[in-house]
Amino acid sequence: MPSPGMANASAERGQASPHAPLAERLRPRSLADVIGQEHLLGEGQPLRVAFESGQPHSMILWGPPGVGKTTLARLMAGTVDAQFIAISAVLGGVKDIRDAVEQAQAALRSGRRTIVFVDEVHRFNKAQQDAFLPHVESGLFTFIGATTENPSFEVNAALLSRATVHVLRAMDHEAMVQLLDKGREALSGPSLTAAARDRLIAYADGDARRALNTYEALCGMLKGRDVLDEPELERALGEQLRRYDKGGDQFYDTISALHKSVRGSDPDAALYWFVRMVDGGVDPRYIARRLVRMASEDIGLADPRALRMALDASETYERLGSPEGELTLAQCVIYLAVAPKSNAAYTAYKAVRAWVKQDTTRQVPMHLRNAPTKLMKQLGHGDGYRYAHDEPEAVAAGERYFPDGMAPQAFYQPVSRGLEIKIGERVRHLRQLAGDARAPDGASEPGGPDAPGLPDAD
Repeated sequence: MPSPGMANASAERGQASPHAPLAERLRPRSLADVIGQEHLLGEGQPLRVAFESGQPHSMILWGPPGVGKTTLARLMAGTVDAQFIAISAVLGGVKDIRDAVEQAQAALRSGRRTIVFVDEVHRFNKAQQDAFLPHVESGLFTFIGATTENPSFEVNAALLSRATVHVLRAMDHEAMVQLLDKGREALSGPSLTAAARDRLIAYADGDARRALNTYEALCGMLKGRDVLDEPELERALGEQLRRYDKGGDQFYDTISALHKSVRGSDPDAALYWFVRMVDGGVDPRYIARRLVRMASEDIGLADPRALRMALDASETYERLGSPEGELTLAQCVIYLAVAPKSNAAYTAYKAVRAWVKQDTTRQVPMHLRNAPTKLMKQLGHGDGYRYAHDEPEAVAAGERYFPDGMAPQAFYQPVSRGLEIKIGERVRHLRQLAGDARAPDGASEPGGPDAPGLPDAD
């Protein structure tokens, strides 16, 4: 018997229960029924080719809720007559993966292929994601993962390298109109005035499931009507509808506006976008995570207190919850916006990543190697190493720390804002002591004043 996290969905391709939500009853049963995602399913597009060739490939379906990720995985299994095993990363674990492997092996012995679908794959930890690797590589099953989070950050690189990422888009206005027409026909329900329809589509915010199930709920609440207008919609949905009154801006566009307002040092605009997100139902924990990112990416060492502020705000929200904890996040938004800005650490990190990616694997110089055993010491590990604390200023002037044959690089370029004014002076002094090509012109010149109203970050 399948565990709570797993379902063998061989029966799921049949008709849904008449008591199922409208969105489930209208789930496409063939590729021709799918509305939207033309960039993936149009003639000659990658997913369309996979369907038509009968050769499914392992993939990650990345997109917002209610855009058809699960539907496409089910349809793929039906098209190639594969056993379909669904695992919920929210409820499942390694046992579910092990059970899926056993079922796939049994199916393979009978000559049938298997598709393993993992919903919310980003919820699995590294070990759980790694458990799929040998079976994906061996071809035991085709892996399809669904996620609402950026797979570059939430899916292991090893698994990501073995799967193609397909980006699904939120349902556009035209697709939503078609869906609501289907829903009205299926329920023999009332029509919507143009204003009410547009308001409902804005509320759904690109989520087909939300649009259909909300329309079904409206039909139940407002029985006996032939037409639903905007005032009736407002009375029925109330506060929920008000949250999306501004037209249902895309989630990622709104977080982008918040991030860019902070980066642009406009606390009023930043606070506006923060409240828009909270008012729109975005999980404040997600916003808290993004604030931590902003503190590192856009403020960095110009004001190291910003990162501590972001972490404290996140922890405080966890303790207080909503709505009290949201004030702390708002306070953090304001602080980050007015803090001096520097992307020097972020730029240096990216520069080093680019360098390492294109460079050869260089050996650690002998004098920097660890020598925990007698044999390693006899081989010369650590020979000639100068202990910095025994040197003037605790700096081994002239010592080399880069690999042999690699010219010293000035990846880090402090800006002339905030605490990095002082850091820049220190970096220039250290590079002068090093006596290599980085000194003295490797860093920007100090001189800009700190952000008005902020004390010096010592």
